[in-house]
Amino acid sequence: MFIYIISFIFGSLIGSFLNVCIYRMPRNLSIITPSSRCPSCNIPINPYDNIPILSYILLGGKCRICKAKISFRYPLVEFLNASLYFLVLWRFGLGWHIPVYFVFCSALVVITFIDLDFQIIPDRITLPGIPIGLVAGSLLMPDPFLRYSLLGFKASIIGFLAGGSLFYVIAFLSKGGMGGGDIKMMAMVGALMGWKSVLSTTFFGSLAGSVFGIFLMISRGKGRKTKIPFGPFLALGTLITLFYGQEILLWYLRR
Repeated sequence: MFIYIISFIFGSLIGSFLNVCIYRMPRNLSIITPSSRCPSCNIPINPYDNIPILSYILLGGKCRICKAKISFRYPLVEFLNASLYFLVLWRFGLGWHIPVYFVFCSALVVITFIDLDFQIIPDRITLPGIPIGLVAGSLLMPDPFLRYSLLGFKASIIGFLAGGSLFYVIAFLSKGGMGGGDIKMMAMVGALMGWKSVLSTTFFGSLAGSVFGIFLMISRGKGRKTKIPFGPFLALGTLITLFYGQEILLWYLRR
């Protein structure tokens, strides 16, 4: 149990850094310097006020200096990333693939919130993620649908091509309804998780996006042409496939 607690704490610490990435990357700011500051008064945050999740609770969601409200998103991102690290360790156990899954899940978190705010998926995440996914998928990563079998070089290459080409065709047919960021994101997902994961991610992401779109139409009167960022739904579909791909396949085969 101790190792799971450590993974949660470590995930929350990384989640604090992800908040920096989410804010600065789309604004083309350095993610290294300067140190974290209050978004309202711009005064540097003391280390004891920058403890993930806990500091937000102790400060009542306000800056110690100027008393301005701090967005709930900050502890949410920290908690979400911590929970994902906990789940990764719980589902897959210790192994060389675990650090890759940690980085991958954190990348999905950053993609989700940046796409929600700016409707972009940064190349600074997906372009390095593609070769890393190809190397890791070829040498380290298990097949999400056959957890005790290595994905391998061939499946990684096919997954990369499937993810990129499928979403290129979708972007072409949608005439601007889908951006290049989604194409590169799915090429990254395919490289790391294989072509079956591309199909599963596309299915669950489309399903979640459709449900959300219908909800917006009913509750807020949004039209069918309202732009909805697809990255968060693809990230959700990816996580469903990552954690439950094998169970989903077995359930389908038993039907």
